[in-house]
Amino acid sequence: MKYQAVLFDLDGTLLNTLDDLAASANRVLQRHSFPTHPVQAYRHYIGDGAGMLVTRMLPPDQREEITHRRCLEEFLADYGANFQVKTQPYPGILDMLQDMHARQVRGAIFSNKPHHITQALVQALLPAGLFEVVLGASDDLPRKPDPAGALQVVQAMELPAESFVYLGDSGTDMLTASAAGMYPVGALWGFRSRDELRENGAQRVINRPQELMYLFATPSSTPF
Repeated sequence: MKYQAVLFDLDGTLLNTLDDLAASANRVLQRHSFPTHPVQAYRHYIGDGAGMLVTRMLPPDQREEITHRRCLEEFLADYGANFQVKTQPYPGILDMLQDMHARQVRGAIFSNKPHHITQALVQALLPAGLFEVVLGASDDLPRKPDPAGALQVVQAMELPAESFVYLGDSGTDMLTASAAGMYPVGALWGFRSRDELRENGAQRVINRPQELMYLFATPSSTPF
């Protein structure tokens, strides 16, 4: 078997977190009397960590350090209390994960979401025992697209990087996969476009979660 494991992004890939992230962000903006944004606008604000999300949501003339720091603290507190209001796995994700487990494909998660929230969401919404490593953002780990977190997963799972498929929904994910030496696959049900995924190195893009399993099928059963 060429590939033995999958490293997953979380937001926009396994879980649809858009509504809860947007609601928390807009509540912070409202408290400061700043304009809020439509939920769909946050599809383009998410993916590069909470600090960058806050930068993107703030008015351009309100991004000085003091305001940014205050709003970031408020966003992390609000989202930390409201991260599981509407968030759910995408359709087909649970079936795909069970199929992966049945095929003995190993799994891990690496997210730019804060580590404690990443772990809490995985424990609450995804099947237990399917992920050997669940890694989120922390002060001592560079954010994606730096490959340090992905390579930490490689080391923990004691597999070569080239044996991993990396599934994510953003250009940041595709850059991370390539930098780590993994096979980059783009998820079209997430937050970003086919063009963004391809332009940042996706070797394959898929429309439905179950299509991921074609990469682990026998040659006679794969449609590619």
